[in-house]
Amino acid sequence: MNPIIIIPARMASTRLPGKPLADIAGKPMIVQVANRALEADCAKVVVATDDRQVFDAVRDYNHHAIMTGKDHLSGTDRIAEALALTDPDAEHDTIINVQGDLPTISPKDIRASLQPLEVDACDIATLGTVINDPEEKTNENVVKIVGSGTTENRKVLRALYFTRATAPWGEGPLYHHIGLYAFRRAALERFVSLPPSMLERRERLEQLRALEAGMQIHAAIIDTVPLGVDTPADLEKARIALG
Repeated sequence: MNPIIIIPARMASTRLPGKPLADIAGKPMIVQVANRALEADCAKVVVATDDRQVFDAVRDYNHHAIMTGKDHLSGTDRIAEALALTDPDAEHDTIINVQGDLPTISPKDIRASLQPLEVDACDIATLGTVINDPEEKTNENVVKIVGSGTTENRKVLRALYFTRATAPWGEGPLYHHIGLYAFRRAALERFVSLPPSMLERRERLEQLRALEAGMQIHAAIIDTVPLGVDTPADLEKARIALG
């Protein structure tokens, strides 16, 4: 594999305006995310943004950045454009999409996203973790992976479905989906060419588009959920963690 990490970043957050540039331990959040990606030591790192302030901030800290269009409906569409711009000769065959609001993500978890791609049948890799908090099992904001195939020595789950509901029914673990993806290049290109699917629109989960199109998604099971910064309270937690 010859991976590249692309971090999508936009300024249009409604709950936390200017989120990518929020200060965390003296650096913009997007720079902290890029630092974690660089520390993973597995790929070139590029930030894809539609905002000149974000572009300049990233470049000020000697990270790679690229300007993309403003009309993308998702971060996945943004990374697809960034890939075409930054790698027109298709030297990179694997693309890791690290969300721009994960400043405390462990570098080893970024590396873990590549593990499922060791299986040829896997088109898209992602991450998950066992849900231990009873309240999260019924929380619609906690997306669950319904899948099979996890073993003690190979902690990878083949995803059969993703849902906001409490699933699957019955005894056994529930898995919290973590929205970090590693795409084979052909899978990314196919994915962004597809229209939104019925279940994707119903569950409001983009990854269902891939499953409905017959693509395979496998999830590496990691120990904890990384802190996603969506609110001022989340931002304070990140500042404490990295302070």
